[in-house]
Amino acid sequence: MPPDPGTTRGAMAAAARWLGQVPARAAWRSFLAVPPRAGLAWRSSRSGSSAAEASAPKADDDSFLRWFLLLIPVTAFGLGTWQVQRRRWKLKLIAELESRVMAEPIPLPADPIELKHLEYRPVRVRGRFDHSKELYMMPRTMVDPAREAREAGRLSSSVQSGAYVITPFHCTGLGVTILVNRGFVPRKKVNPDTRQKGQVEGDVDLVGIVRLAETRKPFVPENDPERNHWHYRDLEAMANFTGADPIFIDADFKSTVPGGPIGGQTRVTLRNEHLQYVVTWYGLCAATSYLWFKKFLHRTPGT
Repeated sequence: MPPDPGTTRGAMAAAARWLGQVPARAAWRSFLAVPPRAGLAWRSSRSGSSAAEASAPKADDDSFLRWFLLLIPVTAFGLGTWQVQRRRWKLKLIAELESRVMAEPIPLPADPIELKHLEYRPVRVRGRFDHSKELYMMPRTMVDPAREAREAGRLSSSVQSGAYVITPFHCTGLGVTILVNRGFVPRKKVNPDTRQKGQVEGDVDLVGIVRLAETRKPFVPENDPERNHWHYRDLEAMANFTGADPIFIDADFKSTVPGGPIGGQTRVTLRNEHLQYVVTWYGLCAATSYLWFKKFLHRTPGT
């Protein structure tokens, strides 16, 4: 039996009114009696749990990275502060050495052990030179503070190469033979035959600066006693070669004689580059501190 058209139109009108009051998707499910999928709610809950679990390690990693990177500016600040202290120590040492050099000369001690505490201290000696056993420290350039001040910052220099003349000196009052750096001679005057007028004879009074042995620095050649070429002060080897005692002094400038070596070849300046290290480390500290603050503390919303 066919359905009544009036009844069908009434049912459809009622269904349309009901659909207008609820969301379309839910309405059709209710109307069609389709049950919701059971796994949908469980899957949504599981996705939220996974996101929370993933965000926890990420937060831990960010926290570790933040404090680890903070070590860079902290370490740079510590190194800069250490260089400040080193600079103070170096300036104090330079001032002490300068005051020693300018001190009043004292008699050369008879006990060589006392000399270990007298480096850069002027001493007085009297005796005579043994020119037959000269040693040559080379290559050397002449210490000339006035010239060095004039040529500071220049790319070229008028300095000439030569040698220091080291001569055994027998101290008549002490009965010992020491080594005296008489001073600088240019390369063409290294041979003593070219400077006979400067070979002092007889007893003389000298004032010299006490110098101790030094170790060979990197890239400095080994001493060559067979050729009589000495590149650094090895007092034991020099003493054995000449028969002198391992005592060494730099004769002062007043010891210079016409035609002889130029005295006063004691260089008391020390390397003092700590100020540029201070600027470098503190500059690195400031730069990395700014980057760290920008990255971890001054974040814009949403980053």
